[in-house]
Amino acid sequence: MTIVRSSAVLFLLCVASLPAQAQHAHDGHGAATETAIELPPICEARTNEAGSHTMVSAGEARPTDLSPGHQALFDSMGDMHDVMMSAMSAEDIDVAFVCGMIPHHQGAVAMARAVIEHGDDPWTKELAEQVIATQEQEIADMLEWLRARM
Repeated sequence: MTIVRSSAVLFLLCVASLPAQAQHAHDGHGAATETAIELPPICEARTNEAGSHTMVSAGEARPTDLSPGHQALFDSMGDMHDVMMSAMSAEDIDVAFVCGMIPHHQGAVAMARAVIEHGDDPWTKELAEQVIATQEQEIADMLEWLRARM
């Protein structure tokens, strides 16, 4: 999976403007698979200092020439990933889903804060404000749901 590294503004614009395109396959045992959302080419690469496009795939080291905004985006995802993966191992599938979604949403909030701090586009900053408001409310709802099951 390619880690999106264009700019904070372009990343949020690309992700937020695309509809979810999930395709489910049934293997006779109730299993479903999803295909990844196909992002437009502008989301796949960024230009490095030498003027060429660079991409980072999962598991690769981060480049050292990241802008402060890109660094904040990478940090928000790095902070969230391990916690999310661990939280999804709860025994009950419904609980695992909600436990995994909380750090996922926290990552979205951190990304939104990064674009508010480092971005330039007013539309993207407004989108980021909306992301923060909705994701924080959903986090509160999920925590309440989990507390009711303890």
